[in-house]
Amino acid sequence: MKVKIDADLCTACELCTDAVPEVFEMGDEVAEVIKEDVPAELQDAVQETAADCPVEAIIVS
Repeated sequence: MKVKIDADLCTACELCTDAVPEVFEMGDEVAEVIKEDVPAELQDAVQETAADCPVEAIIVS
């Protein structure tokens, strides 16, 4: 599983960085992915966080 953030949509609400700090961190203006290839043990958390993102900025593939 891979994950990325659409920086044009991200509102920097920090939901993803709070939920899965092993994968997401705050950049200067928006959240950033620090681990694009999501480890198996974090995949459920990343999927849930993507579903909870208020602007649907988290893209899982």
